[in-house]
Amino acid sequence: MDLSPQVLAQLAAVCPDGLLTAPEDLAVYGFDGTAALKQRPGAVVLVRSTQQVVECVRIAAAHSVPIVTRGSGTGLSGGSVPVAGCIVLCLVQMDAILEVDPNNLTLRAQSGAITQKIDEAAGKHGLFYPPDPGSMKISTIGGNVAENSGGLRGLKYGVTRDYVMGLEVVLPDGRVVNLGNACVKDVAGYSMKDLFIGSEGTLGIITEVRLKLLPRPAARRTMLAMFERMEDAAQTVSAIIAARIIPCTLEFLDRMTIRCVEDFARIGLPTDCGAILLMETDGHPAAVAEEAQQMEALARLHKAREVRTAKDASEATTLATARRSAFSALARVRPTTILEDITVPRSALAEMVGFIAESAARHRLQVGTFGHMGDGNLHPTFLTDERDHEEMARVHLALEEIVTKTLSLGGTITGEHGVGLAKKQWIRKQLGDASFELMRQIKMALDPRALLNPGKIFD
Repeated sequence: MDLSPQVLAQLAAVCPDGLLTAPEDLAVYGFDGTAALKQRPGAVVLVRSTQQVVECVRIAAAHSVPIVTRGSGTGLSGGSVPVAGCIVLCLVQMDAILEVDPNNLTLRAQSGAITQKIDEAAGKHGLFYPPDPGSMKISTIGGNVAENSGGLRGLKYGVTRDYVMGLEVVLPDGRVVNLGNACVKDVAGYSMKDLFIGSEGTLGIITEVRLKLLPRPAARRTMLAMFERMEDAAQTVSAIIAARIIPCTLEFLDRMTIRCVEDFARIGLPTDCGAILLMETDGHPAAVAEEAQQMEALARLHKAREVRTAKDASEATTLATARRSAFSALARVRPTTILEDITVPRSALAEMVGFIAESAARHRLQVGTFGHMGDGNLHPTFLTDERDHEEMARVHLALEEIVTKTLSLGGTITGEHGVGLAKKQWIRKQLGDASFELMRQIKMALDPRALLNPGKIFD
């Protein structure tokens, strides 16, 4: 469905250099990082300021045109996939880091700022921004906030929500609200900023963020532990947590993922082992040395056949590549890569990983599993071909089994990727009727005409 000439003329008046309507341009914005989901929008507007966002929202509201907000399009649940005839507001040109305040350990940035650039800006002052999603080199901070993104350091440092102190948000009627502030403590009224964190663009458009920073750790130690069996890796994780050690990173790869990574990165991984754990600890040098020694001992106690410790920062980066390149390595195997996202209690990790492997075998599918073993977040990754409808039917059957098993173990359908289009069929099952309807009531209170990111989270 095409937008009316009147709407296009009004958008062009607001953003004369930022309106895209040519089919070849619109095609680029018709999908995100989620496999097998795409839809051409009615128009794309590359906005440069909050005021331009406000004016575009008012135009859309006046003509009842839906809006889908987009950053770099790295999302993995279909959150920024357009709907037919919508306006895509792309915020990547609103990328300024407005202020770094080392005295108050805060940073203020527009929502299009790249996550890694934010960490680099903090690093110039001896600080860092802990959340590190796998897409941090290209993902935008506004998208991270909208999806409440996690990352490899989530076990120790938490997720995006834990670092958001304030937001500037454009509401569906064009009003601008400022939520939160630079104060460490603030309990005045409802915590409104938290309502928009993880809301996936369905309640408002985030245009600016204020983030909490932390002092950069003085030392870090990186290790890679190899195991014959996934169960031994899972037991090692349990033992580390039981010993009251909270590493900054505790990641794993299964056998298939190890082989794909080694074929891709050539970093010397043993392709005959059943699992690898990437273990990192950071902090005071003495504490880091002690924790690293304890983790190595626990890994060996639980049958690690080898524990490799990085000798310097360069080797640490090489070892971390084993985990950070997992998705890219798996994506080379088949035409379509479906990266899933579930979380279970840590005590259920071994059972869940085993169930994923059984389900893959039962449905004759290639599935590589990796993820954040320290916080129970797994990424079963289906290697398939969306053109093969019979195989895709088997993928959906396996995914239904995996989600059902996840919920039976007290888990969640998404640990960090969001609900979007990909997971909305299961959200009511997880939340229950009353909680689901409460969430819907909030949506309708703020966006009664469902113009912001329609069809995401809810039908």
